[in-house]
Amino acid sequence: MNESQKKQLLLRISPKLYEALAGWAEDDFRSINGQIEYLLTECVRQRKKNGKYVSEEIDVPPELDIK
Repeated sequence: MNESQKKQLLLRISPKLYEALAGWAEDDFRSINGQIEYLLTECVRQRKKNGKYVSEEIDVPPELDIK
């Protein structure tokens, strides 16, 4: 598989997280899909660089206090 053949996946996220990502994506002039792909790519780069996850609690769902 080359880079032009992207995999598709279904992602279910909370409405609060979606709104936060949508706002962030708009600020960065990206689509929500592009923003999610960008964020995941950055996390993978960071992990490869440091040999560990960005957060020690990566599997703990975030508590979003977005109003």
